[in-house]
Amino acid sequence: MKSGTLLRQVINAIESDVDFNSSSDRHLFNDIYEKILANLQSAGNAGEYYTPRAVTRFMVDILNPQLGESVLDPACGTGGFLTCTIDHLKAQVKTAADRTTLQDCIHGVEKKPLPHMLAMTNLMLHGIDVPSNIRHDNTLSRPLKDYGPKNRIDIIVTNPPFGGMEEDGIENNFPRKYQTRETADLFMALIMHLLKHDTGRAAVVLPDGFLFGEGTKTNLKRELLKEFNLHTIVRLPKGVFAPYTSIATNVLFFEKGEPTKDVWFFEHPYPDGYKSYSRSKPLDIKEFNLEKAWWGGAGANGRKSRKTTENAWKISAADIAARNYNLDCKNPHAVEVNHRDPAELMAEYQEITRQLAEAQHALKAELMQALGGKA
Repeated sequence: MKSGTLLRQVINAIESDVDFNSSSDRHLFNDIYEKILANLQSAGNAGEYYTPRAVTRFMVDILNPQLGESVLDPACGTGGFLTCTIDHLKAQVKTAADRTTLQDCIHGVEKKPLPHMLAMTNLMLHGIDVPSNIRHDNTLSRPLKDYGPKNRIDIIVTNPPFGGMEEDGIENNFPRKYQTRETADLFMALIMHLLKHDTGRAAVVLPDGFLFGEGTKTNLKRELLKEFNLHTIVRLPKGVFAPYTSIATNVLFFEKGEPTKDVWFFEHPYPDGYKSYSRSKPLDIKEFNLEKAWWGGAGANGRKSRKTTENAWKISAADIAARNYNLDCKNPHAVEVNHRDPAELMAEYQEITRQLAEAQHALKAELMQALGGKA
């Protein structure tokens, strides 16, 4: 984009080779555009990361939005969650009226100009010809009390920026118990406020720090367990967001209306042979078949079929409250690695080093003798 000549050449190539009136060409260009977005390495200091498409698809599949339900990503970035939602809903679109309904139910807000432009383009390539519901704004800049019943949302699916700080004064838009400058915490307070009573449900990506954090985080988690059903936390392994960050992340699934009785945890395992994910070995959507097979049906009744496994366990809300709402619950079925005493390990290392030196000395002596014999 820094060279006008190159940009013109790219536009000419697209105009001559891509027929946007052809559904197959548009679909192909969607894939190309998604690949370009995936390759953008523009993570900033405020914790904005490209969410892997395997994660966005899994979250949307689990929430299972229905045509007519309002869907919001309050920090939509390049629009990954929203385009996954559109793809999920397309099978339900049968008429022109359905297409209008689909366009009206997709909502997103993005603070930064470039990601907002990319999101607008992304939605247009996914069939939203006039993405007027994708606003260029800071969702947190509006006082929480100004959001009334008409602003309530059926589904919120998002990966809010974490690790960043909002500018002075933004925290004053929130009740005192939630006042902080930490971006992810403010987004959680907003999400909890915006969900519709009884029907509202959400899936939110948050770092480990939210699970064990105190202060405002404790207030949020206390409210989450008392006013919402925090039914599942999927613990993702490190490397899912590589190369942007190595921070371990989690997906919180919750519904508004009833208090939490139990929280199920599911620890997503690495595939066989993996020690971490990377840019060349990313997370694949097929890996989430493990969670989907275990998940159970939709709603609380469907989830009653869940069973404890080596990856899944549950903890009661009462036990979590007794832990001062610390949600950083480790897998009780995980095999504990015995790292042994450091002094013992050092002695073993020194012995191995001595044996190696002896072997090298013996080999050198044999070589010298062999060479001397030949001479």
